Amino acid sequence: MPNAAADPESDEMSGPSRTRPGWLRHVPLALIVIVALIGTFALRDYLSFETLAENRERLLAFRNDNFAGLAAIFVAVYVAIVAFSLPGAAVASVTGGFLFGLWAGTVFNVLAATIGAVAIFLAARTGLGSALARRIEASEGTVKRLSKGLHENEISVLFLLRLVPVVPFFVANLVPAFVGVSLRNFVLTTALGIVPGAFVYTSVGVGVGEVFDRGETPDLSLLWEPQVILPLLGLAALAALPMVIKAVRGKSGV
Repeated sequence: MPNAAADPESDEMSGPSRTRPGWLRHVPLALIVIVALIGTFALRDYLSFETLAENRERLLAFRNDNFAGLAAIFVAVYVAIVAFSLPGAAVASVTGGFLFGLWAGTVFNVLAATIGAVAIFLAARTGLGSALARRIEASEGTVKRLSKGLHENEISVLFLLRLVPVVPFFVANLVPAFVGVSLRNFVLTTALGIVPGAFVYTSVGVGVGEVFDRGETPDLSLLWEPQVILPLLGLAALAALPMVIKAVRGKSGV
């Protein structure tokens, strides 16, 4: 009878098949980290308003000749910026308004940012995120209670991450992946939650040509003006309302 313990060939064949998926699932996130580090230093001087100002006439001419082609290129570049956490997301949003106008620009900005966010979310969840989620699920105490509370209020928490301006975009992409939130809820809250901010940045881009003509740089501090920040905080409060109601009902036993 064949002895399994004395069959090294079977061990060699099964060993790589068991171990290879273990490290392969970390490749996408590792690639994102490497590209992000390289891009931070190599591209920060190119993904800027100065570059947009220098090339605006060529971009507008290309848009007039091939609107669909430029839209596809713009979305692809914006997806890469978000997916690899490269510098220039704000510049890209303003560029969308400059090239395509308020409504089409907002649609392209939201579409590209959502696709890029989903890409980095899936990369993080496939690798480190899946291991962290399993550890949290198997843990006890405060961490387990926080995880349970998050999953019970996933949509509200994810909307808050998108609507509160102080949360960096890449953080709102990675944290949900590390705690194992639903992909469906992540896509939904991303696509809807970034609309207000995207609308503001796109509106800045609509008038950026006049800003360049004056020799100035677009002022992105507009996001912190009362007429902008207060409605965003109001939306954030609405997103948090279901959690507050649930907590109140839980304490009162209703």
